[in-house]
Amino acid sequence: MRNKLINRILHLSRPKKRAISVVTDFVLLSLAIWAAFALRFENSGWIPSEKQLWVSLATVVVTVGAFIKLGLYRAVIRYISEHAFLAILVGVVFSSIALIVLGFLFQTLVPRSVPVIYGAFAFMLVAGTRFGVRTVVRRRGDRSKDGVLIVGAGPKGMQLASALAQGVEYRPLGFVSMLEANHKSMIGNLPVYSMEFIDKAIRELDVSRVLLAIEDSEPVNRKQLMQTLEGLSVPVQTVPSMSELVAGLARINDIRDLEIEDLLGRDPVRPDAAMVSQSLFGKAVLVTGAGGSIGSELCRQILRHKPSKLVLLEQSEFSLYAIERELQSINQIEALGVSLHAVLGSVTHRRRCEAVMRAFGIQTVYHAAAYKHVPLVEHNVIEGVQNNVFGTFHTAEAAIATGVERFVLISTDKAVRPTNVMGASKRMAELVLQGLAQRQSGTVFSMVRFGNVLGSSGSVVPLFRDQIRDGGPVTVTHQDIIRYFMTIPEASQLVLQAGSMGKGGEVFVLDMGEPVRIADLARKMIHLMGLEEKTEDNPDGDIAIIYTGLRPGEKLYEELLIGDNPQGTAHPRIMMAREVSLPWAEVEDFLSKFAHASQAFDCQAVIELLKQARTGYAPNGELADLVWCNGGQGVNEARPDGKVLKFGVSPQDV
Repeated sequence: MRNKLINRILHLSRPKKRAISVVTDFVLLSLAIWAAFALRFENSGWIPSEKQLWVSLATVVVTVGAFIKLGLYRAVIRYISEHAFLAILVGVVFSSIALIVLGFLFQTLVPRSVPVIYGAFAFMLVAGTRFGVRTVVRRRGDRSKDGVLIVGAGPKGMQLASALAQGVEYRPLGFVSMLEANHKSMIGNLPVYSMEFIDKAIRELDVSRVLLAIEDSEPVNRKQLMQTLEGLSVPVQTVPSMSELVAGLARINDIRDLEIEDLLGRDPVRPDAAMVSQSLFGKAVLVTGAGGSIGSELCRQILRHKPSKLVLLEQSEFSLYAIERELQSINQIEALGVSLHAVLGSVTHRRRCEAVMRAFGIQTVYHAAAYKHVPLVEHNVIEGVQNNVFGTFHTAEAAIATGVERFVLISTDKAVRPTNVMGASKRMAELVLQGLAQRQSGTVFSMVRFGNVLGSSGSVVPLFRDQIRDGGPVTVTHQDIIRYFMTIPEASQLVLQAGSMGKGGEVFVLDMGEPVRIADLARKMIHLMGLEEKTEDNPDGDIAIIYTGLRPGEKLYEELLIGDNPQGTAHPRIMMAREVSLPWAEVEDFLSKFAHASQAFDCQAVIELLKQARTGYAPNGELADLVWCNGGQGVNEARPDGKVLKFGVSPQDV
């Protein structure tokens, strides 16, 4: 019955609710005046005289008018904040003064203590009823909310708790603080626990999930934190970073799965911003493959270093549209004043690249365009070589022809002793740039090599996350497969850093930290999403991990160096590899042979050339090109009309 009455009141129109508030305050204020006189005269049956009655009614009317003026009736009671206390206090003080003035004007008896007693009663009744109603309404709503525990008791954590309390999905139940001084204390009405008692807090408070709201500047041992959180029985999620909040890209209550850098369990590497800015500020910069995962992040970071122009070269129309729209928004919101230009085109078209560089007076090129998905390149050998080898060659030649100052190739750890066509083609691209660095000195060529980038297209993390949400199983190629990992922003920052340090022909290697076992990463994601791994020992678990076997061209371990004697640089996490290189004449000869093999669509010849070119290519399986293996050989034969079919693009054709 009571719930039905509350529901009926809650569903009334706003004018009706305001009318109820006015009537209620009228009654409560009248009661407060009567109680004040009765208490003063020590007579519980006190009855006012005619003049006292008129004074009381006038005081109540004036007070209600003051509350209207103060906006008290515009406030939604279920969301009323502590600021309403001030409005009520001001209104009550005004009301007490009005009682004194009206008593004087009506020449009636109003003892000096009555306005004080009345003010106290009025404040308690008016404020108490509002916050009492708010508590009842919220408590009813809280029953349907998920209880959450907030890790982080700083400004971000408190802001999150306040936002969640106003929302309809989550109910903050307590904090976990990294600071000893906060332990066993209360913030608002919420208890604060230490990290070592987080399990106890989850049990006692009946928490359904844990939210990370750690301050960006707070020193935290990420590895230890992730190990602790991984063992919890509830999902662990996070809130946006302060930079996203300041930029308006997210709200504090935008709850989402753990950031990828959190999964690494280590602190990200910070670049030397001054050195990077010096190489980019006021420059005309071109990024190839600008719509890809690495290329787009490079664009975001380059933009904030305020180049004079930023040219985006991309062959995918939608990807180019998406990144241009995002960058234009950032450029406008942050008032960076960068001239942005989105250009459709392929790096395999030499004349297009040269025309673009010449038109915009490009000074620095970041070459991120590449086919990098190992199985796909393994199944499309000619296209992989065309894009990764000839795309790099044509873009580099265009840079030389137009007087570009710096050219930075985004390479990969799969270029080291490659077992797949993708890695071998990227190593060949490195050899091309090393050869060009020997041939001329006008353009400084450098290469940056790093491992897997978490969150990029083809990364295992989004795949695992989708598989877990779908109920599993999570597919891992091999139980012992290990990879180096770095986040996209971290890798992009270090690429910019390394690019600014190049003198000509260097292969820079990013320190990727400790390698990560893919199966362990999958288990960590399962546990952090509040689930259990399903195994023979735990048949009642939620998500199983199955091993599908290595894919064509894939190997268990990746390396970052061919040699064992890297040279240090000015940045502690960037090394310079001492790699074998070929003289330009030999590189040019290989390019010519690759071009002829591509024109003939001779995949076998391409594979043999990759082996001969000192790339270190040692395939661990048979040729897997989909067309070649399904009867696509010999397409360079004469047709009935006497013409010859040609595939690929040679340096002479463009």
